Amino acid sequence: MIIRNSELLCGCLDKAVVGDGKKKSIFCAALRDYSTVEAAAFMNRLAKLSARWSCNQGFSIGLSDVMPGAKLCERKEDLIVEAYAQCDDYIAQLQSGELECLPGRDGAATLEETISGVLSKVRDSAGKICMEELGRYNAPLIMATCGSKGSAVNVCQMVACVGQQIISGQRIRDGFTDRTLPHFLKRSRTPEAKGFVANSFYSGLYPTEFFFHAASGREGLVDAAVKTAETGYMQRRLVKAFEDLRVHYDSSVRNSAGTVVQFEYGGDALDPYCLEGEGQPVVFVHNWKHICNMADRSADACRLAPFQVRHIVDRAVQSPRFVKWTTESWRDELVEFLCGLADRLADLRAAYGLEPHAQEPPELAAPANPRGRKPKRKAAAAAELAPEERSRLVLEWSLAEADAAAPLAARRAVDNKLLMTGATLDAFLGLCIRKYQRSRVDPGTAVGAVGAQSIGEPTTQMTLKAFHFAGIASMNVSMGVPRVKEIINAAKNISTPIVKCKLINENSLSSARIVKGRLERTLLGDIAQSIEEVYTGSSCYLSVKIDLDVISRLQLEVTLPDICTAIANAPKLKIGNNVQLQGPSRLNVYVSPKDPRQLYYTLQTLKRALPSVVVHGAPVAMRSAISKDRGSGYCLSVEGYSLREAMNTEGVDGRHTVTNHIMDNLRYLGIEAARAMTIRELSSIFGEYGIKIDMRHLMLLGDLMSYKGEILGITRYGIAKMNDSVMMLASFEKTTDHLFDAAAFGKRDMVHGVSERIIMGQQMPVGTGVFKLLMDYDRHVPPTPRRLLFDEPSSVATAVAAGA
Repeated sequence: MIIRNSELLCGCLDKAVVGDGKKKSIFCAALRDYSTVEAAAFMNRLAKLSARWSCNQGFSIGLSDVMPGAKLCERKEDLIVEAYAQCDDYIAQLQSGELECLPGRDGAATLEETISGVLSKVRDSAGKICMEELGRYNAPLIMATCGSKGSAVNVCQMVACVGQQIISGQRIRDGFTDRTLPHFLKRSRTPEAKGFVANSFYSGLYPTEFFFHAASGREGLVDAAVKTAETGYMQRRLVKAFEDLRVHYDSSVRNSAGTVVQFEYGGDALDPYCLEGEGQPVVFVHNWKHICNMADRSADACRLAPFQVRHIVDRAVQSPRFVKWTTESWRDELVEFLCGLADRLADLRAAYGLEPHAQEPPELAAPANPRGRKPKRKAAAAAELAPEERSRLVLEWSLAEADAAAPLAARRAVDNKLLMTGATLDAFLGLCIRKYQRSRVDPGTAVGAVGAQSIGEPTTQMTLKAFHFAGIASMNVSMGVPRVKEIINAAKNISTPIVKCKLINENSLSSARIVKGRLERTLLGDIAQSIEEVYTGSSCYLSVKIDLDVISRLQLEVTLPDICTAIANAPKLKIGNNVQLQGPSRLNVYVSPKDPRQLYYTLQTLKRALPSVVVHGAPVAMRSAISKDRGSGYCLSVEGYSLREAMNTEGVDGRHTVTNHIMDNLRYLGIEAARAMTIRELSSIFGEYGIKIDMRHLMLLGDLMSYKGEILGITRYGIAKMNDSVMMLASFEKTTDHLFDAAAFGKRDMVHGVSERIIMGQQMPVGTGVFKLLMDYDRHVPPTPRRLLFDEPSSVATAVAAGA
């Protein structure tokens, strides 16, 4: 959408432009470029305009709006028939044993995941067809497109197809009679028997489809109710832990006891509330366009050449105002942006036949010249100039005089596309430094309370039971509220620990399989062809035949003596030296019970336990999968608490091996690695849901959890380690326990924090309560005399008489 001189040139004013709380709305543009008064007036005018238009024009939805056309019905039927045929084909492959299983999954689980992927595409494809087929004045389509309510999925469910019903991340599960409902055959895996609703809400649902849809809707209601309680308690814990964090006058973040949590808030002392873009204090492109549109384009004599632009920028960023108030990285970004404009100006001048760089005269050139074009005498003359004198001459050099002989049309064409004048450049630099200074966080800002709410509020938008495939076949990774809860609680045991290993030879699939065989645990049951009971006249034993072909195909680096050693050292079996090799592919496991009468039972127990003996790989590496990242080679994802084993495996690049388990990072890599992984995990979780939280809030959470030198969870125990205040802890949880302990052990509370000050009715040390006044007691200044009522004898007599 483009607005020039208060006139709408192109685009439409929908939710994406008006704003949905993000910083890309038209109101934020009015606020940052003009003032709060103008932005408020703009909102009032737009609200009145919208209400008046709705009253005059009206907007309604009826049954005719969701009536599908003949072409749409035909294309939907084709999609469903094709999807059903694919599902029948997969079911037939499973029954014939031809279905290729996913890593770590059996045939039934592989079939479920494959069919779910096929059926989920049906609704998406039908939704795209709906968006194409419905007219531009269709009411549901208008609501979904402009963003007022609903989405393309809702339109598709009303018009074309409701789609596959999912409960707990899976299709509808079988009941106690091996089927979902008595209307279907036992152990049926067809789409209609497992919760696929082919009808739309317009055409009406069959009874079985209605039942499946009701089951899915019930899960949504329960999920919302449980999620509200979970996230509400989580936000309360966050606010309690964060409440006394504020910015001091040295830009550090400290708690009420004065302990430093961050030496500089967010690493750059910028306030997220005042930033323009995604974590940027100044959006250069927007502000440059704003300055150019506001500038006077009639002054032809003030045009700047590319070398003059670079000179002005270099001189400006080295001025005390820029050096004192801005960071070096931000100054580099500003210089890069303006030098890019200078290069574009040079390209435009070259394209229209003008001298591209408008090179400065030889007498102003710098003495160093690698190409050696200029005479030495003139270079020496330039070297004799003082920097101030040379700067003055560069600025006085006129581009208009240099282009006097050039065609007027070419000059105007270049100016029309990119006009850089001294006034425009100065105004842009001044606007940038003003906005940067405005973005700096003020001392006393309650960054803790703001950060806790910024993390807690978006968590309520997540789904409670959320699982997704993290780019890996069959590697389920928990997301949503449960994963955020695990991180914030600093849980020692998490639901889905995943170690992502970077391979040294990442371009070879066979090499990746060899590394996978080294790391993933291999059970005896995976490589044993048979386990037989053998009874002789003098002894009885188990004869295990090893499938050497499976070992070769899995590319395992294991031999028969290694297998014997693994069985002998199995901790729970306590076999000892009762394992013997028997031929090239067979080994015998003898039984020696203490009581000979228990010989048979001991043999059967051993027979059941042998298949689960780990003979190769890391016992904690449950399973692994090879995946290929975008833009890079193969990598290995391992499920289990196996960071140390993965880093020490030959073929794995341990420097780039990471795990999503925070406490493993703390144990093996240190506190900084655990802090960085906390921030990265939270950022990726919110990113999966399209929620953008400023990195400064997440950094504050990571620092608060780790500033004591260990990872402290935001729980009643972690908060008690962070803060010693009795009243603060008593106002959170276990009130009587904290008060009794404080009384028994004679604890002292200095009443420095937020909760304590509120309880005592004092001013909180946040915001304007941060600064204090100092009085100089060393100066001998006599007190100023003040006349009081009873200083005069006549007044005393009058008061006594009045009392009488």
